[in-house]
Amino acid sequence: MTSTTTGGSYLVTGGAGYVGSVVAAHLLAAGHAVTVLDDLSTGHRDAVPEGARFIEGRVQDAARHLDGSYDAVLHFAASSQVGESVAHPEKYWRNNVGGSLELLAAMRGAGIRRLVFSSTAAVYGEPAAGPLTEDAPAVPTNPYGATKLAVDHMIGAECTAHGLAAVSLRYFNVAGAYGRHGERHDPESHLIPLVLQVALGEREAVSVFGDDYPTPDGTCVRDYIHVADLAEAHLLALGAARPGEHLICNLGNGNGFTVHEVIETARKVTGHAIPQLAAARRPGDPAVLVASAERARAVLGWRPTRCDLAGIVEDAWEFARRDRGRG
Repeated sequence: MTSTTTGGSYLVTGGAGYVGSVVAAHLLAAGHAVTVLDDLSTGHRDAVPEGARFIEGRVQDAARHLDGSYDAVLHFAASSQVGESVAHPEKYWRNNVGGSLELLAAMRGAGIRRLVFSSTAAVYGEPAAGPLTEDAPAVPTNPYGATKLAVDHMIGAECTAHGLAAVSLRYFNVAGAYGRHGERHDPESHLIPLVLQVALGEREAVSVFGDDYPTPDGTCVRDYIHVADLAEAHLLALGAARPGEHLICNLGNGNGFTVHEVIETARKVTGHAIPQLAAARRPGDPAVLVASAERARAVLGWRPTRCDLAGIVEDAWEFARRDRGRG
Protein backbone atom coordinates (compact mmCIF):
# COMPACT_ATOMS: atom_id res chain seq x y z
CA MET A 1 0.00 0.00 0.00
CA THR A 2 1.36 3.44 -0.89
CA SER A 3 1.34 6.17 1.72
CA THR A 4 -0.54 8.82 -0.26
CA THR A 5 0.02 10.70 -3.49
CA THR A 6 2.78 13.29 -3.61
CA GLY A 7 2.01 16.98 -3.60
CA GLY A 8 -0.44 17.00 -0.69
CA SER A 9 -0.70 19.78 1.88
CA TYR A 10 -0.71 18.83 5.56
CA LEU A 11 -1.02 20.55 8.91
CA VAL A 12 1.13 18.95 11.61
CA THR A 13 0.09 20.03 15.10
CA GLY A 14 2.91 19.63 17.61
CA GLY A 15 5.39 19.42 14.75
CA ALA A 16 8.17 21.02 16.80
CA GLY A 17 8.21 18.04 19.15
CA TYR A 18 10.06 14.74 18.94
CA VAL A 19 7.70 12.56 16.92
CA GLY A 20 5.91 15.40 15.14
CA SER A 21 9.14 16.85 13.75
CA VAL A 22 10.26 13.47 12.41
CA VAL A 23 6.89 12.92 10.72
CA ALA A 24 7.03 16.44 9.25
CA ALA A 25 10.50 15.69 7.86
CA HIS A 26 9.22 12.47 6.26
CA LEU A 27 6.28 14.29 4.69
CA LEU A 28 8.61 16.90 3.19
CA ALA A 29 10.93 14.19 1.86
CA ALA A 30 7.91 12.57 0.17
CA GLY A 31 7.16 15.78 -1.71
CA HIS A 32 4.35 17.23 0.42
CA ALA A 33 3.79 20.76 1.65
CA VAL A 34 3.89 20.94 5.45
CA THR A 35 2.68 23.53 7.92
CA VAL A 36 3.69 23.04 11.56
CA LEU A 37 1.45 24.47 14.30
CA ASP A 38 3.15 24.43 17.72
CA ASP A 39 3.06 26.71 20.75
CA LEU A 40 6.65 25.71 21.68
CA SER A 41 5.61 24.95 25.27
CA THR A 42 7.49 21.66 25.00
CA GLY A 43 8.65 21.70 21.38
CA HIS A 44 11.71 23.39 19.91
CA ARG A 45 11.73 25.94 17.09
CA ASP A 46 14.94 24.47 15.67
CA ALA A 47 13.29 21.05 15.41
CA VAL A 48 10.88 22.28 12.72
CA PRO A 49 12.26 20.83 9.48
CA GLU A 50 13.65 23.16 6.87
CA GLY A 51 11.04 23.68 4.19
CA ALA A 52 8.07 23.54 6.54
CA ARG A 53 5.96 26.63 7.16
CA PHE A 54 5.81 27.39 10.87
CA ILE A 55 2.95 28.91 12.86
CA GLU A 56 3.51 29.53 16.56
CA GLY A 57 0.14 28.95 18.17
CA ARG A 58 -2.08 26.68 20.23
CA VAL A 59 -4.06 23.81 18.78
CA GLN A 60 -7.13 25.33 20.48
CA ASP A 61 -6.79 28.18 17.98
CA ALA A 62 -6.52 25.97 14.91
CA ALA A 63 -9.64 27.55 13.38
CA ARG A 64 -7.59 30.69 12.75
CA HIS A 65 -5.17 28.80 10.56
CA LEU A 66 -7.17 26.04 8.84
CA ASP A 67 -8.77 26.37 5.44
CA GLY A 68 -9.76 24.10 2.60
CA SER A 69 -6.25 24.05 1.13
CA TYR A 70 -5.18 21.29 3.54
CA ASP A 71 -5.65 17.66 2.58
CA ALA A 72 -5.34 16.34 6.13
CA VAL A 73 -4.20 17.03 9.68
CA LEU A 74 -1.68 14.97 11.64
CA HIS A 75 -2.29 15.69 15.32
CA PHE A 76 0.61 15.38 17.80
CA ALA A 77 -0.01 18.39 20.04
CA ALA A 78 -0.59 17.12 23.58
CA SER A 79 0.75 17.13 27.11
CA SER A 80 2.43 13.76 27.60
CA GLN A 81 4.11 13.34 31.00
CA VAL A 82 2.44 10.58 33.02
CA GLY A 83 3.58 11.86 36.41
CA GLU A 84 2.52 15.41 35.66
CA SER A 85 -0.87 14.16 34.53
CA VAL A 86 -1.42 12.62 37.95
CA ALA A 87 -0.37 15.81 39.75
CA HIS A 88 -2.20 18.21 37.39
CA PRO A 89 -5.00 16.30 35.62
CA GLU A 90 -6.85 19.50 34.76
CA LYS A 91 -4.00 20.51 32.42
CA TYR A 92 -4.31 17.22 30.55
CA TRP A 93 -8.06 17.36 30.14
CA ARG A 94 -7.81 20.97 28.99
CA ASN A 95 -4.92 20.50 26.56
CA ASN A 96 -5.46 16.99 25.23
CA VAL A 97 -9.24 16.69 25.19
CA GLY A 98 -10.23 20.35 24.94
CA GLY A 99 -7.59 21.04 22.29
CA SER A 100 -8.61 18.03 20.22
CA LEU A 101 -12.28 19.01 20.44
CA GLU A 102 -11.47 22.46 19.08
CA LEU A 103 -9.30 20.94 16.36
CA LEU A 104 -12.09 18.61 15.19
CA ALA A 105 -14.51 21.54 15.07
CA ALA A 106 -12.01 23.61 13.07
CA MET A 107 -11.46 20.74 10.63
CA ARG A 108 -15.20 20.32 10.19
CA GLY A 109 -15.61 24.02 9.53
CA ALA A 110 -12.80 24.06 6.96
CA GLY A 111 -14.00 20.91 5.21
CA ILE A 112 -10.86 18.91 6.08
CA ARG A 113 -12.00 15.31 6.40
CA ARG A 114 -8.84 13.29 7.08
CA LEU A 115 -6.96 12.92 10.37
CA VAL A 116 -4.07 10.89 11.76
CA PHE A 117 -3.95 10.99 15.56
CA SER A 118 -0.99 10.33 17.83
CA SER A 119 -2.32 7.97 20.49
CA THR A 120 -0.52 5.79 23.03
CA ALA A 121 -0.24 2.35 24.59
CA ALA A 122 -1.00 4.10 27.90
CA VAL A 123 -4.69 3.62 27.07
CA TYR A 124 -4.27 -0.08 27.95
CA GLY A 125 -3.23 0.59 31.55
CA GLU A 126 -1.82 -2.52 33.25
CA PRO A 127 -2.56 -5.36 30.81
CA ALA A 128 -2.64 -8.91 32.08
CA ALA A 129 -1.03 -10.46 29.02
CA GLY A 130 0.49 -9.71 25.66
CA PRO A 131 1.43 -9.09 22.95
CA LEU A 132 -1.41 -6.56 23.02
CA THR A 133 -3.88 -6.28 20.19
CA GLU A 134 -6.20 -3.34 19.62
CA ASP A 135 -9.04 -5.41 21.11
CA ALA A 136 -7.36 -5.56 24.53
CA PRO A 137 -9.34 -3.80 27.29
CA ALA A 138 -8.55 -0.09 27.40
CA VAL A 139 -8.35 0.70 31.12
CA PRO A 140 -5.87 3.57 31.56
CA THR A 141 -4.34 4.07 35.00
CA ASN A 142 -3.44 7.76 34.72
CA PRO A 143 -5.00 10.95 33.30
CA TYR A 144 -2.58 11.02 30.36
CA GLY A 145 -3.81 7.65 29.10
CA ALA A 146 -7.40 8.53 29.98
CA THR A 147 -7.32 11.73 27.93
CA LYS A 148 -5.84 9.96 24.92
CA LEU A 149 -8.56 7.31 25.12
CA ALA A 150 -11.20 10.04 25.41
CA VAL A 151 -9.89 11.62 22.21
CA ASP A 152 -10.04 8.24 20.48
CA HIS A 153 -13.72 8.01 21.46
CA MET A 154 -14.26 11.58 20.28
CA ILE A 155 -12.69 10.83 16.91
CA GLY A 156 -14.81 7.71 16.49
CA ALA A 157 -17.98 9.70 17.08
CA GLU A 158 -16.82 12.35 14.60
CA CYS A 159 -16.29 9.66 11.96
CA THR A 160 -19.78 8.21 12.50
CA ALA A 161 -21.61 11.51 12.66
CA HIS A 162 -19.71 13.63 10.14
CA GLY A 163 -17.83 11.27 7.83
CA LEU A 164 -14.33 11.97 9.08
CA ALA A 165 -11.65 9.57 7.80
CA ALA A 166 -9.34 8.91 10.75
CA VAL A 167 -6.54 6.68 11.94
CA SER A 168 -5.35 6.54 15.55
CA LEU A 169 -1.85 5.15 16.02
CA ARG A 170 -1.14 3.79 19.50
CA TYR A 171 2.62 4.00 20.11
CA PHE A 172 4.57 1.78 22.40
CA ASN A 173 8.08 3.00 23.44
CA VAL A 174 9.35 5.39 20.77
CA ALA A 175 13.13 5.75 20.70
CA GLY A 176 16.11 6.54 18.50
CA ALA A 177 16.67 9.62 16.38
CA TYR A 178 16.35 10.76 12.78
CA GLY A 179 19.17 13.04 11.71
CA ARG A 180 18.94 16.20 13.80
CA HIS A 181 15.60 15.18 15.30
CA GLY A 182 15.70 13.39 18.64
CA GLU A 183 14.36 13.37 22.18
CA ARG A 184 14.71 16.62 24.13
CA HIS A 185 12.13 16.38 26.89
CA ASP A 186 12.31 18.52 30.03
CA PRO A 187 11.99 16.79 32.37
CA GLU A 188 13.12 13.58 30.70
CA SER A 189 11.30 10.41 31.72
CA HIS A 190 12.17 7.90 28.99
CA LEU A 191 14.72 5.19 29.71
CA ILE A 192 17.08 5.41 26.73
CA PRO A 193 17.74 9.18 26.91
CA LEU A 194 18.07 8.93 30.71
CA VAL A 195 20.71 6.20 30.32
CA LEU A 196 22.55 8.30 27.74
CA GLN A 197 22.53 11.29 30.08
CA VAL A 198 24.54 9.15 32.50
CA ALA A 199 27.00 8.31 29.73
CA LEU A 200 27.34 12.03 29.00
CA GLY A 201 28.02 12.84 32.64
CA GLU A 202 24.78 14.78 33.03
CA ARG A 203 23.53 12.52 35.84
CA GLU A 204 25.35 10.15 38.17
CA ALA A 205 23.29 6.99 37.66
CA VAL A 206 20.11 5.62 36.16
CA SER A 207 17.38 4.35 38.49
CA VAL A 208 15.92 0.89 37.92
CA PHE A 209 12.39 0.83 39.29
CA GLY A 210 11.81 -2.71 40.47
CA ASP A 211 13.90 -5.84 39.99
CA ASP A 212 11.41 -8.47 41.13
CA TYR A 213 8.98 -8.58 38.20
CA PRO A 214 8.10 -11.96 36.63
CA THR A 215 10.47 -11.34 33.69
CA PRO A 216 13.77 -12.98 32.65
CA ASP A 217 15.91 -10.66 34.80
CA GLY A 218 13.29 -9.17 37.13
CA THR A 219 13.05 -5.79 35.37
CA CYS A 220 10.22 -4.48 33.23
CA VAL A 221 9.97 -5.46 29.57
CA ARG A 222 9.09 -2.84 26.97
CA ASP A 223 8.65 -2.75 23.19
CA TYR A 224 10.94 -0.16 21.57
CA ILE A 225 10.09 1.26 18.16
CA HIS A 226 12.43 3.46 16.12
CA VAL A 227 11.01 6.93 15.53
CA ALA A 228 11.69 6.70 11.78
CA ASP A 229 9.69 3.47 11.51
CA LEU A 230 6.95 5.22 13.45
CA ALA A 231 6.98 8.16 11.05
CA GLU A 232 6.61 5.90 8.04
CA ALA A 233 3.45 4.43 9.58
CA HIS A 234 1.90 7.91 9.66
CA LEU A 235 2.39 8.41 5.94
CA LEU A 236 0.86 5.01 5.28
CA ALA A 237 -2.05 5.91 7.58
CA LEU A 238 -2.88 8.91 5.40
CA GLY A 239 -3.43 6.55 2.50
CA ALA A 240 -5.45 4.09 4.59
CA ALA A 241 -7.96 6.57 6.06
CA ARG A 242 -11.52 5.98 4.78
CA PRO A 243 -14.52 8.33 5.15
CA GLY A 244 -16.74 7.43 8.08
CA GLU A 245 -14.21 4.95 9.50
CA HIS A 246 -11.95 5.18 12.55
CA LEU A 247 -9.04 2.78 12.24
CA ILE A 248 -6.96 2.10 15.37
CA CYS A 249 -3.52 0.49 15.04
CA ASN A 250 -0.85 -0.41 17.57
CA LEU A 251 2.71 0.47 16.58
CA GLY A 252 5.53 -1.60 18.06
CA ASN A 253 8.10 -4.17 17.04
CA GLY A 254 6.42 -7.06 18.82
CA ASN A 255 9.65 -7.75 20.73
CA GLY A 256 10.42 -6.74 24.29
CA PHE A 257 13.65 -5.77 26.03
CA THR A 258 14.19 -5.57 29.77
CA VAL A 259 15.50 -2.48 31.53
CA HIS A 260 18.76 -4.31 32.23
CA GLU A 261 19.10 -5.23 28.55
CA VAL A 262 18.68 -1.59 27.54
CA ILE A 263 21.30 -0.43 30.04
CA GLU A 264 23.77 -3.13 29.00
CA THR A 265 23.25 -2.28 25.33
CA ALA A 266 23.91 1.39 26.09
CA ARG A 267 27.13 0.46 27.91
CA LYS A 268 28.36 -1.35 24.81
CA VAL A 269 27.31 1.42 22.42
CA THR A 270 28.73 4.31 24.45
CA GLY A 271 31.73 2.64 26.05
CA HIS A 272 30.69 4.06 29.44
CA ALA A 273 30.05 2.14 32.65
CA ILE A 274 26.60 3.70 33.31
CA PRO A 275 26.04 3.06 37.03
CA GLN A 276 22.54 2.03 38.06
CA LEU A 277 20.59 2.35 41.29
CA ALA A 278 17.90 0.00 42.56
CA ALA A 279 14.62 1.78 43.29
CA ALA A 280 11.15 0.71 44.34
CA ARG A 281 8.54 -0.22 41.78
CA ARG A 282 6.50 2.67 40.41
CA PRO A 283 2.73 2.35 40.84
CA GLY A 284 1.05 1.42 37.57
CA ASP A 285 4.12 -0.03 35.85
CA PRO A 286 3.11 -3.31 34.14
CA ALA A 287 5.71 -6.06 34.07
CA VAL A 288 5.47 -6.50 30.29
CA LEU A 289 4.17 -4.10 27.65
CA VAL A 290 4.64 -5.45 24.14
CA ALA A 291 2.59 -4.71 21.03
CA SER A 292 0.98 -6.85 18.44
CA ALA A 293 1.24 -4.70 15.32
CA GLU A 294 -0.37 -7.24 13.00
CA ARG A 295 -3.21 -4.88 12.12
CA ALA A 296 -0.76 -2.15 11.07
CA ARG A 297 1.11 -4.67 8.96
CA ALA A 298 -2.05 -6.02 7.34
CA VAL A 299 -4.04 -2.83 6.83
CA LEU A 300 -1.35 -0.15 6.45
CA GLY A 301 1.24 -2.36 4.81
CA TRP A 302 3.71 -1.20 7.48
CA ARG A 303 6.97 -3.07 8.00
CA PRO A 304 9.35 -1.74 10.69
CA THR A 305 12.95 -2.20 9.56
CA ARG A 306 14.96 -0.66 12.42
CA CYS A 307 14.22 -3.26 15.10
CA ASP A 308 17.72 -3.86 16.45
CA LEU A 309 18.07 -2.40 19.97
CA ALA A 310 21.74 -1.55 19.48
CA GLY A 311 20.91 0.40 16.31
CA ILE A 312 18.16 2.32 18.09
CA VAL A 313 20.51 3.22 20.94
CA GLU A 314 23.31 4.17 18.51
CA ASP A 315 21.04 6.66 16.72
CA ALA A 316 19.92 8.14 20.04
CA TRP A 317 23.54 8.34 21.25
CA GLU A 318 24.67 10.16 18.12
CA PHE A 319 21.86 12.69 18.55
CA ALA A 320 22.52 13.13 22.30
CA ARG A 321 26.19 13.96 21.68
CA ARG A 322 25.30 16.36 18.88
CA ASP A 323 22.64 18.06 20.99
CA ARG A 324 25.03 18.44 23.91
CA GLY A 325 27.54 20.18 21.62
CA ARG A 326 24.82 22.50 20.35
CA GLY A 327 23.83 23.38 23.91
